[in-house]
Amino acid sequence: MASSDESAAASVPRRYTVVLRPSRPEGSGTGGVLRTALVDFTGELGASGYPRYEGEGVQADIDPETRAVEAVTLDGSELPYGWVAQISED
Repeated sequence: MASSDESAAASVPRRYTVVLRPSRPEGSGTGGVLRTALVDFTGELGASGYPRYEGEGVQADIDPETRAVEAVTLDGSELPYGWVAQISED
């Protein structure tokens, strides 16, 4: 019988495209794309408790239900001040 971790891993997407953008002043959304990264599921959960994805210098914990990026690092560091991470809608 599969464990709950194995069942959860089987139900998450294998890959996402993470889009990094500058945030804008409150209420005006986000700016143009600064960087994108194709990230693959690692088979592990991150510190946030969500599935961990890695690729192209980005490591992200992504909630597969809401498609929210719950934790992210860029080239091993926190995102620069004012940047936001989102999942591509493509």
